[in-house]
Amino acid sequence: MPAILAIDASPRGSASRSGQVGRMVVERLLRRSPDARLIVRPIGVEPLPHIDAAYAEAMETPEARRTAADRQALTRSEALIAELEATDRLVISTPMHNFTVPSTLKAWIDHVVRAHRSFALTPRGKQGLLADRPTYVIVSAGGLVSGDGPRQPDFVTPYLRHVLAVIGIHDVQFQVLEGLVRGPDAVQAAERSARAWLDRQLPEE
Repeated sequence: MPAILAIDASPRGSASRSGQVGRMVVERLLRRSPDARLIVRPIGVEPLPHIDAAYAEAMETPEARRTAADRQALTRSEALIAELEATDRLVISTPMHNFTVPSTLKAWIDHVVRAHRSFALTPRGKQGLLADRPTYVIVSAGGLVSGDGPRQPDFVTPYLRHVLAVIGIHDVQFQVLEGLVRGPDAVQAAERSARAWLDRQLPEE
């Protein structure tokens, strides 16, 4: 059965513009696969705990020597990775906070990007262990990140492209909703751009 994992990292819940577009992506995916299972993780409003000392100690211990406490420290990470393994479509909606991902999304990343589990260490570098799958990343930014005029750096899209590739996910499409604090005209322009992107990625059938 097809399965979709939707990650929403915005603290604004239903008011989030990136989240709104993410839900539009999910709706179109479900129209194509009505029997698909949907898993939603609203990590922006229900944040995951960050990795801690117990996690770090467990990761430093060879698997064969891990204690029950070590295994317990990795339980959440294991569940989140298994969740990714059980799905074949990924949708990530996130705001840009101070040029990069919010801490809520970073916490999810730190749990799922795990040596010897979601990626292997090889003589040629890190090699992803998860199956590739179509992935849609929607980023909202108050300022402008493109164009010829003054703009702010965008560390979100290159970072996410790299970190997803590390675990084996390469089929990633990005849409940045930019200029969202620059007034109604800018918001409408961002929405038009998002709809056009959505029509290109997932045309109505």
